[in-house]
Amino acid sequence: MTLYSRIAGTGSYLPPRRVTNADLAAELATRGVETSDQWIIERTGIRSRHFAGPDVTSSDLAAPACRQAMDAAGCTAQDIDLIVFATSTPDMVFPSAACILQNKLGIAGCPAFDVQAVCSGFVYALTVADAMIRTGSARRALVVGAEVFSRILDFNDRTTCVLFGDGAGAVVLEASETPGILATDLHADGKHAGILCVPGNVSGNQVLGDAFLKMDGQAVFKLAVGVLEDAARATLAKAGRTDVDIDWLVPHQANIRIMQSTAKKLKLPLEKLIVTVDQHGNTSAASIPLALDTAVREGRIRKGDTLMLEGVGGGFTWGAVLVDF
Repeated sequence: MTLYSRIAGTGSYLPPRRVTNADLAAELATRGVETSDQWIIERTGIRSRHFAGPDVTSSDLAAPACRQAMDAAGCTAQDIDLIVFATSTPDMVFPSAACILQNKLGIAGCPAFDVQAVCSGFVYALTVADAMIRTGSARRALVVGAEVFSRILDFNDRTTCVLFGDGAGAVVLEASETPGILATDLHADGKHAGILCVPGNVSGNQVLGDAFLKMDGQAVFKLAVGVLEDAARATLAKAGRTDVDIDWLVPHQANIRIMQSTAKKLKLPLEKLIVTVDQHGNTSAASIPLALDTAVREGRIRKGDTLMLEGVGGGFTWGAVLVDF
């Protein structure tokens, strides 16, 4: 019997503190940094984001998202035999956020590890979990993306601090005789590492370098639009599908202009584009599963729909996954 994997349930979680553009502009003004609701919306499409409290970690956000996904899948923590956690803001240097999450969920013994591909992290994590299920190494996996990007933002830099938020999204991926994950396509090119990075590290109990996020926005935009189209088309080709088969495009929620440009290149009407960036900002590895769960719970994405998930992030990494939901 050929094994496949299918998404059996989705979940998400946002920290309670919602920060509107007006709230953020007022806070930045106390630092002498000028921005406005109009300035942010015109350039990004973002209207608000959520920030975690000072003691809240990525695994804290991930746990309720995972429980929600397990409830939706009709399974318990004891049914999970793999955890793949996509994050660029882990709880600590080590152990992995996945191991900490595993304990919080009351799971023991199964493999648990982090994937670090920044905003492409969930696409990478889903691909890894799919491969492990197909080879029989796991039967039911938690795949989660969670971030506390507010911790690495320079609130004196209005070009980056207005973009990001905190949150988590998760899916339960189960072994199935029916294909669910149809095809994936992953890439990376380290020569672009400098255009989106946090150029710091820990040494001698101190941070060496700069622990704030740095981004060349124009360079990221130019690269993202091209590689996202290429990855989507490569994934469709692997699955023997075409763009007309896509019911919903669920992209990384970075910037509304990047998302709309990608949809247009794939000849998809904007009504088929799932957008949550306006309410959540860019939550990096959490953004795709967060958007997916939002659309599922709103009744837009339904069983039988074909979804294109795609992301691009620091590394530079990018990839796409085609899913029969």
